[in-house]
Amino acid sequence: MQRRTLVTAGAATLAFPSLLLAQNLPNGPVRIIVGFAPGGGTDILARVIGQKLAVMWNTQVIVENRAGASGTIAADYVAKQPGDGATLLMAHINSQAITPALQKVNYDPAKDFQPVVLVGVTPNLLICNENQPAKTVKDLVELCRANPGKISFGSAGTGSAQHLALEMFMLAAKVKAIHVPYKGSGPMLTDLIGGTIQYSFDTMTAATPHVKSGKAIAIAQTRQQRVPAYANVPTMAESGFPGFEATTWYGLAGPAKMPLAMAKRMNEDINKVMLMPDVMERLAASGAQDGGGSTEKFGDFMQAEQVKWAKIIKDGGVKADS
Repeated sequence: MQRRTLVTAGAATLAFPSLLLAQNLPNGPVRIIVGFAPGGGTDILARVIGQKLAVMWNTQVIVENRAGASGTIAADYVAKQPGDGATLLMAHINSQAITPALQKVNYDPAKDFQPVVLVGVTPNLLICNENQPAKTVKDLVELCRANPGKISFGSAGTGSAQHLALEMFMLAAKVKAIHVPYKGSGPMLTDLIGGTIQYSFDTMTAATPHVKSGKAIAIAQTRQQRVPAYANVPTMAESGFPGFEATTWYGLAGPAKMPLAMAKRMNEDINKVMLMPDVMERLAASGAQDGGGSTEKFGDFMQAEQVKWAKIIKDGGVKADS
């Protein structure tokens, strides 16, 4: 009897830290809500991380796509969910920084979310299909000037990061082009490769598989420094547009009602996931940089982005329907 009591006590002692940790995680399956169609950059990274968390947490982690309105449908949905950690948002520059500065949304991006972790900041890639005549920035500018309002650029939606990159390009190059919005990068890329549209400033994450297959051509990238995955592709700054920087970023967030202790526990686990060699490889291939760190880091980052893009939209006179 005494021996059995000792073993039981020992087992309880060993299990106690796990019980404490489990209290800071949801009790059942977790959904990661993505505001774009399957196959886009946000969707790809959500699935990479979700698969690892499913194993780590020993539960289902389901990626659910609620596409439309540049990610704001998904953000609005998550903002109104219970704070039990069962529903997370793959937060995105569109839904958290750009679109709320362009038009009225039914949530407050600064107050209605609990930051969890920044997953990464990626350049956009200026891409075209293989049949386009202009395959350098210089040639594209000349093409747009020779055909004002006739060259088509796809995006993941009105008010998306891709749309704002196009607006920045048109302002900087003093050209006019046609903006064609989609419900995410996936369907937009299908049309770009098929020739329905001609160009796009798409996320490096979504564009990379098509660039590697040769179906899409990378013309330029949109951070100040080249990322290692695209060492041979010039930046927009190198291509005659100094200071041109238009990134896309991703992170995980929950409803504001989520306990901070749960957000910090998830942050710790996701930081571990992002240090796994195969995940690091996927992030690097997507050009995703500067991810990880604390919940506070992500919160401060989102706040700075909200201020930055509100100013750009105001100063540029960008309209949601352009």
